Amino acid sequence: MLLFSLCSFAQERKEIIAKRISNPPKIDGILDDTVWQTLPAHGEFKMWRPGNEGEIPKDLQTEVKMAYDNKAVYFGVYLHDNQPDEILRQFSQRDDIFVQADFFSIAINTYNDGVNETRFFITSAGTIGDARADQFNQDFSYNVVFDAKVSFDDKGWYAEFKIPYNALRFPEVDIQDWSINFFRRSLSRNQTYTWNFIDNSKGQRTQYNGLVKGVHNIDPPTRLTFFPFIQGLVSHNDKKNKADFSAGMDVKYGLSDGFTLDATLIPDFGQAAFDEVRLNLGPFEQTFRENRQFFTEGTELFNKGNVFFSRRIGGRPSKSISDDDLATHEVAEDAPSKINLLNALKVSGRTSGKLGIGFLNAITEKTEIQITDTITGAHRKETVEPLTNYNVFVLDQQFNNNSSVSLINTNVTREGSDFRNGNVTGLVWNLTNKSNSYRLTGRSMVSQVNLPKDNIGGFASELDFDRIKGKFRYGFGHDLSNTTYDINDLGVSFRNNFNNFRINASYQIFEPKGWFNNYRVNIFTRHRRLYSPSIQTQNSLGADWFFMARNRFAFGGNTVYNSKNKNYFEPRVKGRFVTFNPSLGGRMFISSDYRKKFAYDVSVGTRQWFDDPQKIYRIEVSPRYRFSDKLLLIWRSEYFYRPDNFGYVDDNGTDVFLGKRDVVSLENSLNASYNFDPYKSINLRFRNFWSTADYTDNVFYLLNEDGSKSQTDYDISDDDPNRNFNIWNIDLSFNWRFAPGSEATLLYRNQIFNEDKLSTLDYGQSLDNLFTQQIQHTLSLRIVYFLDVNNLKRSSKG
Repeated sequence: MLLFSLCSFAQERKEIIAKRISNPPKIDGILDDTVWQTLPAHGEFKMWRPGNEGEIPKDLQTEVKMAYDNKAVYFGVYLHDNQPDEILRQFSQRDDIFVQADFFSIAINTYNDGVNETRFFITSAGTIGDARADQFNQDFSYNVVFDAKVSFDDKGWYAEFKIPYNALRFPEVDIQDWSINFFRRSLSRNQTYTWNFIDNSKGQRTQYNGLVKGVHNIDPPTRLTFFPFIQGLVSHNDKKNKADFSAGMDVKYGLSDGFTLDATLIPDFGQAAFDEVRLNLGPFEQTFRENRQFFTEGTELFNKGNVFFSRRIGGRPSKSISDDDLATHEVAEDAPSKINLLNALKVSGRTSGKLGIGFLNAITEKTEIQITDTITGAHRKETVEPLTNYNVFVLDQQFNNNSSVSLINTNVTREGSDFRNGNVTGLVWNLTNKSNSYRLTGRSMVSQVNLPKDNIGGFASELDFDRIKGKFRYGFGHDLSNTTYDINDLGVSFRNNFNNFRINASYQIFEPKGWFNNYRVNIFTRHRRLYSPSIQTQNSLGADWFFMARNRFAFGGNTVYNSKNKNYFEPRVKGRFVTFNPSLGGRMFISSDYRKKFAYDVSVGTRQWFDDPQKIYRIEVSPRYRFSDKLLLIWRSEYFYRPDNFGYVDDNGTDVFLGKRDVVSLENSLNASYNFDPYKSINLRFRNFWSTADYTDNVFYLLNEDGSKSQTDYDISDDDPNRNFNIWNIDLSFNWRFAPGSEATLLYRNQIFNEDKLSTLDYGQSLDNLFTQQIQHTLSLRIVYFLDVNNLKRSSKG
């Protein structure tokens, strides 16, 4: 109680005066409009990175002017520079703003709560970006429609912004209480400046905003926008050709100035980026990042507590057909890899009392597969996923400009009595004292799984305490889960039944010192055990470090010692465990200056087990070359080798069989982009992943009750564990953002996949086999058009 009430977080807060205008400026980056000549300028920026010390030269001053009307907020920015020819101007596309270019950004907090911001960026090459941010995250998947342009002359460069009110959420009050900060990055000088001072040694940047004065009695237009799309697709493989046409629409409607409804009607995610699939030999499912825009944009509220994983929606069927479900002579079609999404909507926003409210609902269609009697030819249908409803509900109360308490509930309801349903409820907190020196975070979760013949409840908790101020910091934490905690209907939980503890301490600098702009060294220890029975499973002791030199050369790494590990997950049989000997390993990396045309990243790692022949070797190399401000090429190769590894092969419910294997993988990828300007680009994304698990030494073990293993004979004729896995993906696209919010994408996709038992093949031989497989060619064109109902109204009047 004393800890979280002592002291106040005092800070100097500048004020910017926003003026109401009647004649808005033309957004072209040239600040010659009459309105800019009459508004006050706000400057005197402060040093932020690499440190707070030092003065900004007079020839590098920045000035900002702010105006508004009933449609939008406007900013005019003067970025003086006595060396305009030295300003880096690499072209990129929307949201890709951390390239080799200067940028200017605006961070607006329309609730002045010290936590939530909407950020708008523009680079010196004219690329725009936007993000939703809180104290810990910056989410560039958030996209709204705004306009910004830049221009140059011999005194520097200039930026002009128009941010419509439908890009912001704010309380419905007569006098707005907003806060704001401005950021300018000068890449050639390796410095970033802020309008309102930010103390790097304590607190978060969101808590240092200045105040906005003068915004009152705004009457914003109706917030209703449509994003209709059409998509045509042609695909070809060795067996068939397919043509498809689809159309749908996304809708955004402002229920009030603070709340927005988003809906996707007849969705089509055919151009979502491919998943980076790998050979999975472990006990846990392989998951992939979300690539569907509806489930990535504006979802910060729904991510509270980490119990919502949107890839569950429209994922694999919840039921599989086994041999026990089939009669004699029956065969079943392969179940689809995904379920069609019928529609989805989300409502989110925040009240004037800083209470965030979020609701998300999605419905997936009933999915059946056909079962055929091979003797009679009779067919029947079997449901593998019924009509399913997904819900997420969140309440998030923020206070003290640095703290919050959230309640979140997820629910999955499947039609019919033969399928499982799931419900998870959690309380999440982030409590920081007023001086921003200590933080207490945690969550308490309860899960409920309703099975056809049983209901199973579970619980989990996390509690972390950290000192977050000054050069020396420390913290400790505790994570716990019982044996029945299960959130996997709409979340991801790889494991349960744990009772873990951690302690860490770190030292870092906030001002350049000697050769370095910054560095951080952290040491930690972890103690892991089961919740039930209460058994120690492993202890770890380690350190990690990061150093950034003044010339932007970076290096770092980590090392970790693991004690003997009783692994209760690898055997895949409840109550059984396999013992792994103690090990020591680590990783080192270097990264060169990206401002140069040629740059590189290199990483090497290894792990050695004691009294055990198994090892791990890993090397990753990623060179990049910027041929011009328009063309960038990045190559990445990663080689992984794990000889004499042993792991799960099979079990019969009682006996568990392990096998010795050599695991090798090689991943190559290429990302190339040619940007004609900030609106048009050609992008190539290529990935080839090859991996083998080689059991040809024919050494197999029977897992003993005490976790040890005894060599045994094992017949692989029925289920050969050897694996040769190879996958090839190419995406070649032309993207054209032909109007604000509107975009056309022409995509060619090439996919090949092969998995067999030929584990002794080398990479070249495996690649030859890969190209004998069926190749999937896909060509698609997708056009999305932005329609604002207010523009339609004006058109009808005109």
